[in-house]
Amino acid sequence: MTSLLTVLTLLAVLSGGFCQNRVYRSVLSVNNGGQWGDWHNADMCPENYYAIGFSLRVEGFQGDGDDTALNGIRLYCSTDNRHGYIPTVESHNGFWGDWTSPQYCPTGVLTAFQLRVEPPIGSGDDTAANNIKFQCSSNRILEGQGKGWGDYGGWSNTCYDGGICGIKTKVEEVLGGGGDDTALNDVHFYCCDK
Repeated sequence: MTSLLTVLTLLAVLSGGFCQNRVYRSVLSVNNGGQWGDWHNADMCPENYYAIGFSLRVEGFQGDGDDTALNGIRLYCSTDNRHGYIPTVESHNGFWGDWTSPQYCPTGVLTAFQLRVEPPIGSGDDTAANNIKFQCSSNRILEGQGKGWGDYGGWSNTCYDGGICGIKTKVEEVLGGGGDDTALNDVHFYCCDK
């Protein structure tokens, strides 16, 4: 038993790490994430499952109210045969808005992402993360149904020998008292090998 634990620990160190008892190769991130909030627990697809699609939790335009735009991201996981049970995973998904319809890679899995973020605007209404794009292993680009404030930053690194298998989000808690809520600010995705 000790030798098995040693081998698993060595494998985790060499390949990136463990998260919810699943070995991942690397963590995808971008450099334009928002500054507010805290990182929440990661959520991982089951063993041998990879993200093949996503949906977003988005708050609609609030007029004179406090806009938060993108609140959460849900990943849809599947095995290579893409049949049967499709579990979903999500980290903290904010407090406001409704879920958009899922979007799926026509073939393959999600392998990279780009985040649309509004930078801090001072005395105005900050929204932080607004939308996301994913690249599929089939080279298809999927863009979410988020909001249009801010700009897309650069693409993350790519999962080359597998696909995205988990998510971890940075979300600002409810400020209350007339504070300027932003909800989702940043996200990390985990890459797992096939």
